[in-house]
Amino acid sequence: MKNVKLTKTLLIIAIVVLATVAFAAEEAAAGGASFAAIGKGLAIGLGLLGTGMAQSAIGAAAVGAVAEDRRNFGTALIFFLIPETLAIFGLAFSFLIN
Repeated sequence: MKNVKLTKTLLIIAIVVLATVAFAAEEAAAGGASFAAIGKGLAIGLGLLGTGMAQSAIGAAAVGAVAEDRRNFGTALIFFLIPETLAIFGLAFSFLIN
């Protein structure tokens, strides 16, 4: 089961990287800076991929904790939102890349 999850994760990362390179090649053909586009795409894409992977595990645990005791809702919500900072940082860093 762990090999299947690892294979899926690596496949998603490969798709993100290849799509980023394809968009960068398209922008380079239009006269833009291709490496900046690759960096921007990777910053956003991998940040969102990490956020999704983290929130999937945290979300399941949070639902279980809240189902057990409703007072855990605030703590579960905070822990569920912490990985979202990866997406925000990825977006912020993509604006910093020229």
